[in-house]
Amino acid sequence: MHGWRIGAALLAGIVLATAGAASAQQKQTEPAQPSIMSEDNNAAPVMVTPQQPAKKPAKKKKAAAPTLQTDPNLDADDQLAPSQVQQPMPGAVAQPSAPGHKPATAHATDAAAPPVVGAKRSRSESHVIACSGVFGRNSSHLKLAMVYETKNVDFAQVDAGSGNTVMASVLFAKDPKRRLEVWWTKPQSRSDTHLIVVGGQSTWTAPGNLRLGLSLAEVEKLNHKPFKLFGFNKDNVAAGSDWNGGALAVLPGGCRLGISLRADPKAAADAVAAFPASKEFASDDPAMRAVNPKVSEILVGY
Repeated sequence: MHGWRIGAALLAGIVLATAGAASAQQKQTEPAQPSIMSEDNNAAPVMVTPQQPAKKPAKKKKAAAPTLQTDPNLDADDQLAPSQVQQPMPGAVAQPSAPGHKPATAHATDAAAPPVVGAKRSRSESHVIACSGVFGRNSSHLKLAMVYETKNVDFAQVDAGSGNTVMASVLFAKDPKRRLEVWWTKPQSRSDTHLIVVGGQSTWTAPGNLRLGLSLAEVEKLNHKPFKLFGFNKDNVAAGSDWNGGALAVLPGGCRLGISLRADPKAAADAVAAFPASKEFASDDPAMRAVNPKVSEILVGY
């Protein structure tokens, strides 16, 4: 099934007219961490160097035992303050996994965030495909690995339809909701994007805000007008054929969109059979709307 959908959409969906949010790659900024460390180092001595170093240990011991028991609120706060001042340094490293919202630490960790920009991207921006940047025409397997980490990008065989397979880069291969295939025009060097496949349970958003599970009416809204699609094959899957010059026909970056739609499993068999795969139909056809097909696969091609 998956193979047929890719084959059909390649023949029909990529016929759609040709014409985008750029994803930015940020470099690690080492100056931010030294600045945090220098501020902490300056803060620590101010609290540690009141007067004689030899007498301070005695004062610390006295403050540590008796005063904490007699005045727990005041002494505890005073003793925790130095440790809180010293925590921003390790906190800057651990911030992505433990989001702290302390006023002082938040600014410091934001400055030290660039080393883990990829982690933030993987939760939000990585779920959006643009016709540029890491998903642009001139992308490569290496660029994907730099943004999403090598452990999350495999180079493996994927179904190309008709019993054939191709080598492609697969993002988050073991996570159905984040899985994404990227096919290359030059598979030997794993470069030059040819096709991006969003299928299965993937939650990725394609250019034009296309997502899996959208209805005909929802796709029409994104396209700003009705579009055309072929009828259903033996698997009850139809392929988009023409965006009719709508918003999804022309996209910044030069990529093209193709979609497959699966009829509602609850739809009557004769209602689905009324739309053969050999003919083309309008998305706003009332009978087609009654079958309630939804987007089951998205192709982004160059």
